[in-house]
Amino acid sequence: MTHASFASDNNSGVHPRVMQALAQANAGHHPAYGDDPHTARARELFAEHFGPQAQVFFVYNGTGANATALAALVQPWQAVICCAGAHINVDECGAPERVTGAKLYAEPGRDGRIGPEAVDRHLHCLGFAHHSQPGAVSLTQATELGTVYTPDEVRAVAERAHAHGLAVHMDGARLANAAAALGCSLREISFDAGVDVLSFGGTKNGLMFGEAVVFADPGRARAFPYIRKQATQLHSKMRFIAAQYAALLEDGLWLDNARNANAMARRLAEGAAALPGVRISRPVQTNAVFAHMPPQAARALLQKQFFYIWDQAAGEVRWVASFDTTPADVDAFLADLALALEHPGPDGGVLPGGHVSAT
Repeated sequence: MTHASFASDNNSGVHPRVMQALAQANAGHHPAYGDDPHTARARELFAEHFGPQAQVFFVYNGTGANATALAALVQPWQAVICCAGAHINVDECGAPERVTGAKLYAEPGRDGRIGPEAVDRHLHCLGFAHHSQPGAVSLTQATELGTVYTPDEVRAVAERAHAHGLAVHMDGARLANAAAALGCSLREISFDAGVDVLSFGGTKNGLMFGEAVVFADPGRARAFPYIRKQATQLHSKMRFIAAQYAALLEDGLWLDNARNANAMARRLAEGAAALPGVRISRPVQTNAVFAHMPPQAARALLQKQFFYIWDQAAGEVRWVASFDTTPADVDAFLADLALALEHPGPDGGVLPGGHVSAT
């Protein structure tokens, strides 16, 4: 496939500046496991963006980041409260439960978000030996549905959680997109709002591989080096992850990339909404567009464009823009969409694929 894909921001390539950083990190020999100048520079930049007390640890992927971050917060007899549609609940093959030993309490959300009431519903478990003890809350920013938590909404959940001794984790696989949408800094929508541990994603925003686990309080990070190693997430040539993050965080590249992806999603949503037979089904706040369209038209469009069917029964699809999506890419997609709506073809039964989440 040579044209741009709207299936996922995981499908995009690597930003040229990130690729250049990888090439520079490839020169010469450096100490392994993070004792290198590239990792030192990345740590400096994380301190600039998240505060001088923030401690960052690099891992291989988003599932590893979430599972190990939660393992630093909870014990096997505890539970993590999350939205039912959260990536940790739907798309990580039980990794958080396996790595932490803890249970997930999946709460119904509204447009992918949960509020303080999600904490309240499990407070009756505290002190009762027959129930897993709530130990943490996990919020996804931006959510699996492309929506965002405002800083006040994050703070409301964090204050309720902290009042009852629960920690707060944030799955920030698309934190950059959320910050761009809200006009906030990365810190304002995470640590300043009460988040204790953050999984900060880069792969969906121009990196080749690697994610970051960031702690607001170094005290919570004491066991993390051992958790990371035991969970097979310690990269020996860590400079290749760190150098990418340094490129992302320097000179606002993270924000430029996220702004472009969000803008292209808005362009796509506006163009699609103007076509008969398409209804935008979720708020378009970041780089994801959800829409209802006739199944026959979706099937015809899949012959030319790659995307995912989000909900078979509802006829809902998901389109995701990336850091490198261009207006021409969007317009080409819209042209194919219009043609599919005009000439949908015969009813072929069940659409390919099924429910997917924000992978």
